[in-house]
Amino acid sequence: MGTKFKGSKKEVQALDTFIKLNRATESLSARVTADFSKLNISESQFGVLESLYHLGPLCQKSLGSKILKSTGNITLVIDNLEKRNLVERVRDNNDRRFITIYLTSDGKNLIEKIFPDHVKRITNEFSILTAEEQDMLGRICKKLGKREI
Repeated sequence: MGTKFKGSKKEVQALDTFIKLNRATESLSARVTADFSKLNISESQFGVLESLYHLGPLCQKSLGSKILKSTGNITLVIDNLEKRNLVERVRDNNDRRFITIYLTSDGKNLIEKIFPDHVKRITNEFSILTAEEQDMLGRICKKLGKREI
């Protein structure tokens, strides 16, 4: 279902495309992250665990940037992961304001356990598209995401 807005052709097309993109993203995300609730983790918490697993220790600000969360929100996400002993914060000895987040052994074990199934779900979802369509979609999303105003 597209927009009911009665603007110019360009406006209606942009709104329709925006609606389709948002609906596809929300629907895809819901299917891919459905099992997270069984594991008692949020999408943001998964993003932190996955980032630390693949990139190594990161400062809170970098983690927030990686998973597109504000500094206040990333603090809460890390607080909750830390309570479950999945991550730990380490303050820099030279600059106590600088905090690096590390994956604990429990965190590493959890992400190693759940990540392969996550990849399978994503691969399955994208199997509806050809390799060329996936490449095209990737280029379009990157172009749209990197647009500077």
